[in-house]
Amino acid sequence: MSAPAVVVEDLVKRFGDFYAVDHISFQARKGEIFGFLGPNGAGKSTTIRMLCGLLHPTSGVASVAGIDVARQPERVRQNIGYMSQKFSLYNDLTVEENIRFFGGMYQVPDALLAERMSWAVRMAGLEGRERTLTSTLAVGWRQRLALGCSVLHRPSVLFLDEPTSGVDPISRRLFWELIHEMAAGGVTVFVTTHYMDEAEYCNRLVLIYRGKIVASGSPAELKRTAMRGELLLIECSPLGAALEALEQSGSAVDAAVFGNALHVAVPSASAAIAELRALLAARAIHVMRIEPIPASLEDVFVSLTQGSAQ
Repeated sequence: MSAPAVVVEDLVKRFGDFYAVDHISFQARKGEIFGFLGPNGAGKSTTIRMLCGLLHPTSGVASVAGIDVARQPERVRQNIGYMSQKFSLYNDLTVEENIRFFGGMYQVPDALLAERMSWAVRMAGLEGRERTLTSTLAVGWRQRLALGCSVLHRPSVLFLDEPTSGVDPISRRLFWELIHEMAAGGVTVFVTTHYMDEAEYCNRLVLIYRGKIVASGSPAELKRTAMRGELLLIECSPLGAALEALEQSGSAVDAAVFGNALHVAVPSASAAIAELRALLAARAIHVMRIEPIPASLEDVFVSLTQGSAQ
């Protein structure tokens, strides 16, 4: 088995007394789409900046493509691709000028630059628009162009920091198809996101909250094993009163509104159904349906983070 592409051991980043990243450890394999999930402020971007050699760790060890990020940050930056949610493009340059700029920044040899530029334009779907100002492109096109620019030098590890923020659903789907193609070619893709539906595209996930890792595994594993208790779907009216009643009762581990229903985590679904039906009826809340359902990643994440906050 090949060596892991990313290795993190007991990594810490402290700002004064505040631990932005608090003793975390994980590994990402070659050719893996590795999801790093958490809400805003959880420590995702701080971790990525350390792994990209942009921020020095307070303590711990981290290596990317076999390179120590604390000892050789410049070498790390030469051997990775990086794309942020701001897309890192220059809006006052044309498509072609952006590609040439990043090709020079990543030191792509002149003999290879024309072929790499042509590839990036095709990948972004911008044939015939090479001389268009980047600022005039739709967000989805800018996103794919930024991706192409970030991998012109063919890095073995690609870091994507919330790359689909503000992008429409169709463009997000096309973007993820490109990511899967890259991973199939052996590139390790390390992606941060707070979109739980996007986590389903990843091979493996780490969930981080307040600087600490709260769970890790494949999406299927997390949905099967990481939930605190079991989940009930309750369709009832009025929802607000039902949510308040459940929160006050202590019978539910957690309860949240999902569309026109509630998702309620309980220690045992079979034991809780009759109890909760009676509880809501006593509050004059009409229950149309109550049944066990499988947990989504959002359910799992809410359950884990609320458990960590208590």
